[in-house]
This record gives sequence, C-alpha cells and structure tokens, in this order.
Amino acid sequence: MKNLLITCKIMQKVCIFAEMKASFLIAAPTSGSGKTTIARGLMALLTLKGLKVQPFKCGPDYIDTKFHEAVCGRPSINLDTFMASPEHVRELFWHYGEDADVCIVEGMMGLFDGYDREKGSAYEIAKTLDIPIVLVVDAKSAAYSMAALLSGFIHFRQDVRFAGVIYNKVGSEKHFQMLQQVCDDLEIKCLGYLPKDASLEQGSRYLGLDFSEQPETQKLINLLETHVDWRYLMELLVRSERTPSPTRADSLSVTSYGLNVLMAKNAESFSFVYQETIDRFSSVRFFDPETEVPDFSGIDLLYLPGGYPEKHLEALVKNEACRKAIKDFAEQGGKVVAECGGMMYLCKSIVADEETGNCR
Repeated sequence: MKNLLITCKIMQKVCIFAEMKASFLIAAPTSGSGKTTIARGLMALLTLKGLKVQPFKCGPDYIDTKFHEAVCGRPSINLDTFMASPEHVRELFWHYGEDADVCIVEGMMGLFDGYDREKGSAYEIAKTLDIPIVLVVDAKSAAYSMAALLSGFIHFRQDVRFAGVIYNKVGSEKHFQMLQQVCDDLEIKCLGYLPKDASLEQGSRYLGLDFSEQPETQKLINLLETHVDWRYLMELLVRSERTPSPTRADSLSVTSYGLNVLMAKNAESFSFVYQETIDRFSSVRFFDPETEVPDFSGIDLLYLPGGYPEKHLEALVKNEACRKAIKDFAEQGGKVVAECGGMMYLCKSIVADEETGNCR
C-alpha cells in the first residue's frame, strides 16, 4: 500500500508537470535594444531543438509577427491590453499556446512604455499573464554603468518577475565579464549575451522593421546556443497559483462572424492581418492579387488587408484582370472590406516618393 501511494504521488507530479510549459516575455529598456533579434533567435533555436514554440507579440504589431512565424512555423498572436480586456488577453494566450511546449512573448518599446504611463505596456501584459520577463539590454557603450540602469528596472515595480538579463552587442569576452559583475552585484540571473555583429541586425523602413529582409538566422542560433543559458529558461513555468489556466471548455470563446471570405494574401503586399480575425470567419480562401484572378463564387465578403502594395506596384498594375474582377464584384453589390494598403489598392493611383518610399 505504501509503495502504491508513493507511485500515485509520483504519477500526480508527472501529470501536473505535463500541464505546465515554459513561458516568458522578452522586453527591453528601450526600442532598438534587440528584442526582435533575441526573440527570433530563441524561437528558432528552441524550434530546432524539436519544441513546439508558440510566439506572441505585445501590441498591434503586424511586422515582428512575420519574423516569428518564419522561424516557428505557426502564426504569432498579438496581445494588446489597449484594444482588449485582460481576460481576453489571457484567453488568447492559453488558447493559442495550448498545444505548445513553450510560449515566447515579445514585448514592445520599453518595458514600461504604454499609452498612459505603463497601461498597455509589455509590463502590464507580463503581469496580466503572470509570466517572468527576460530583459534584453543594449550594452555596446557601457559596462558597470549598467548597474544603475538595471537596478532602476528591477526595483521600479515590486510585482515584476525578472527571469534574468541578456546583454546585446557585447564587444568581447572581457566586456561580458564586466557586465556579468553587474548581475552578480544586483543578484539577478545573467542569462548570457549576444556578441556585436552587424549581420544580425535587421533593417528598418518607415513602418518599422523590414520583414522582406532575411537576417542571418543560423549564425544567430549558433551564437545564442553558445552564449545564452537557454536551458534555464525552459525551467520557468507559466502556471501559477495566482492565475490558473482556464479549462478547455472555458478557453477562448470564439464567436464566428458566419462569413465565407475571400482574402488577398501576399508575403508583403497584403499581409497586415491578425490571426484571430481569420479564425473567426466560417471559411477563408486566399488569392494573390499580384499573380491570380479571384474567384468570387460562394463568397460573402472580399477582404483586402494592409501591407506594402506600393513596393509591388509593377506586378499589381500588370495583373489588370484581377483589378477588373474586384471592380466588377464591388459594382455588382459585393461587400468589400479594405484596410490600409488594401484601401490604397482600390484607389485609381498610388504616387510613391522615390527617396522615402512614402506614398499618397
């Protein structure tokens, strides 16, 4: 009987552990510190290790999510406490991360930067989800001065759970040793560093990072595996007594729009869309306005999301049959929803500024 009880307790612990998954939010003191680079690299590394990685992005960002999806092989989900309630953000997190081994959330701007002080910030989302924060710090021009910066972030809010620090753009091993002393003195975990390397940096354009570029992913993976204690991150568990996960029945209650939708989709021209929006349609068919002519049979709605159509004007203009089919559909009473670049596509003309890329 005693052995049976011991076995039951062991099995109970195994079952509880199976319900848990590693989860953390990657944040930084400011924009441009390397959040997306570190997030993309860790997502790629853990995916390469055979783990199912569910990516998330704080705020209404369409671009960083493209980097996430490229390395994880599954859509990245936006979490935003400005447009959605905390309850809905938690539902999204559990719903889309349910079958994942690890959930990685990339923050936005600085950790405490929100629409009103820290409201809507990465900090608020981490607190809402009750997950620890990995702080990415650009250390290219400092050493022990980092102690003052990190001390401020660590002690500014008492309810922040920091998993540790990853230094970015570190100049040498000696430089890293100096930075490690900062973490030792502040008694915060130093998770490692990423060396300074221009080939790892991502270009930008007027709406943010340029997701048409493909930075060196394999080099990034190798460097992170060598210099970052990623195994420690796998020991961080998202489940906590304060915020138990909802049961499967209580998870995201998706209200279907009851629509059969034809949606324009292209890697760059028409790509600014939330996965949750797509999941709420009854059915979705995709077409590429650069190369295909849409078939409107059985369709309730044509959806033209945003993107960078101004970067592909030649191809879009050349596919005259597509534009005519859409014009005929609309003039015959068809319903069309167009956003941002999708609305630009419906205009008679697009005039682009050759120097800035801006258009009107």
